Amino acid sequence: MTKTVVVASVVLLFAGVAAGWGSEDPVQDAVEACKPEIETYCSQVAPGDGRLLACFYAHEDKLSGRCGWALYEAAAKLEHFSTAVTHVANACWDDLVEHCADVEMGEGRVAECLLEHENEVSEGCQQAIDDVGLEMVEDEG
Repeated sequence: MTKTVVVASVVLLFAGVAAGWGSEDPVQDAVEACKPEIETYCSQVAPGDGRLLACFYAHEDKLSGRCGWALYEAAAKLEHFSTAVTHVANACWDDLVEHCADVEMGEGRVAECLLEHENEVSEGCQQAIDDVGLEMVEDEG
């Protein structure tokens, strides 16, 4: 596992564990707010790989204020989340390698592993965890 791979992938790894979104899902909120635009302009677009965003861009002059605001909010929250995750990944690199190298990536498992070893990680890693408010989220299932 290289540092580049971990830092680049860690946004997905921490999903469902990082604090800051709570029960909110900014992407889902944007999809809901932009539902009329999706139905009117982008109904033939298969979601994924940025195709829906490309459709919004192509029709940006026709987007409602609600949709535009939701897209802006989602982008800001995702950028904040990505920055927080990168901060933790960089500060905790050695701890991730030591304690979580064998953990399967995805669904927040790496972040969960890091939090399970929170009392064993370096001071810098503990500070990064505190800085971003990373905490376990109880499974509602």
